[in-house]
Amino acid sequence: MSQDTDPVAEIRDLRVEIAGRAIVDGVDLRVLPGRVTALVGASGSGKTTTGLALLGEYPAGARVTGEVRRPGDGPVGYVPQHPAAVLNPARRVSALLDDIARSQVRHLPRAQRRTAARERVREALAGAQLPAPEVLLRRYPHQLSGGQQQRVVLAQALLLGARVIVADEPTTGQDALTKRGIVDQLAAVAARGIAVVLLSHDLDVVRALADEVLVLRAGRVVESGPTRRLWHTPRHEWTRRLLAEHGRALADETGNDAAQDDDSRGVARHLAPLEPDRPVRAQAEDTPDLAPLPVLRVSHLTARHHDGARRGTTVLRAPHLVLHSGECLAVVGRSGSGKTTLARCLAGLHQDHDGEILLDGTALPRSLRQRGRAQLAAVQYVFQDALAAFDEHRPVLAQVARTAVRLRGTDERASLDEATATLASLGLPDGLVRRRPGELSGGELQRAALARALLARPRVLVCDEITSGLDTVTRRGILDLLTALVRDRDDLALVLITHDLDTAALAHRIAVLDGGEIVEQGPAREILTEPRHPFTAALAETIARLDTYTRA
Repeated sequence: MSQDTDPVAEIRDLRVEIAGRAIVDGVDLRVLPGRVTALVGASGSGKTTTGLALLGEYPAGARVTGEVRRPGDGPVGYVPQHPAAVLNPARRVSALLDDIARSQVRHLPRAQRRTAARERVREALAGAQLPAPEVLLRRYPHQLSGGQQQRVVLAQALLLGARVIVADEPTTGQDALTKRGIVDQLAAVAARGIAVVLLSHDLDVVRALADEVLVLRAGRVVESGPTRRLWHTPRHEWTRRLLAEHGRALADETGNDAAQDDDSRGVARHLAPLEPDRPVRAQAEDTPDLAPLPVLRVSHLTARHHDGARRGTTVLRAPHLVLHSGECLAVVGRSGSGKTTLARCLAGLHQDHDGEILLDGTALPRSLRQRGRAQLAAVQYVFQDALAAFDEHRPVLAQVARTAVRLRGTDERASLDEATATLASLGLPDGLVRRRPGELSGGELQRAALARALLARPRVLVCDEITSGLDTVTRRGILDLLTALVRDRDDLALVLITHDLDTAALAHRIAVLDGGEIVEQGPAREILTEPRHPFTAALAETIARLDTYTRA
């Protein structure tokens, strides 16, 4: 495509200030039809603020200078990082999509409109990689996984027929199979002449999709250029660091690092050296007489969603799961496989289930409201959608500190000091956390949510895709922190909900979910190197193919 092609949207010298602090400073961006332009950078670098400027949206109280020119002959579609925030929780998915589709078929004869609208909805769902549309359309947004919510919003953008689509971390929380589908879908969108602005920390996806890349740091573009040039000859130190960290993560996952043992597949890099008793303890459930009492035991769990059926639709079956103190269990599966439903059952947020969840041998009430203060503190859940987990009107620091007051009886001064220290250890300085949640990036809020859970001093920490929205540098820091917590605190057990085998590699054991069923579980090294179930093998193969595709 010629460099003289007129942009469909353009940003010139954009500066966005909040309380005298520039969160975007002097950004220029040309959005060309049929091209994918990627903005990459760490959490808080200004990616989302720049992307939202194309929609004419800015943070409350922001001072904005510069020029933003948007398309005059079509809307700008937006796929946000936190999709639940833009999906009406009181309406079924069918209604959310039908409203858009009906507005596009009004030119047809009345008798043809309903059929035409339904066909458009089905095409959009298929384009967004959403299977079983008849079941999904009957559900409400809260009955969907985070990945499913994100694809519903993508379907809305496709229905709108936008000239520009801003995709904010569209592969966040997605398994490798779905991620590859989204890469193909966005490439097809661009092939139809639609401009795509990709805001992402996922460098594999950026390399596979983007024609041009802008690297942001602290609100400024530190480097830009064609994707191939930037990858092979990065000029700025920060770009080189991002690519180097990504290379380390890739080596951990694929086992290609020459310094890494061939049989570890990245497990030893995160948790080496494992204490000798931990692998034995992880397998001790096969000999109950010798096993210590597990901190958490799940037996015959069957969970349902109500979608119009009298008994509801069964979405999860977990006959047996055991977790000991000092252990990390990774629950792996594609979007919609039941991972988040399992996490919500453990945390008391999904009541409609049979079976038993035992904490230290005592049954946990199904509902959060029926659990005592000690039980609430003992099982802490870090949400995938961190924004929805915070009160938008109160400073982040106050909300984090409140956990210690409410669940441990700590006085307010001590709780504020502890919260400040914990947040700082996660890279969130005092000045930042005194702001409201809407003034923090998605990655910053995710780290704040982790800090809030840690202040409860839990026995079981359930982390639902908490690294999926983070850049490679921040992600590495969070994984190192979780590894240290499991290693240093013998009273803590960690449940990692993830689509990502690289993240799962830090676990002692892995359970694989597919279609709401646990299809495979065992020691992490065994699952990663010798998968037995076809889905596990397909997941690993797709990751390898995506990597090969991005290196081509």
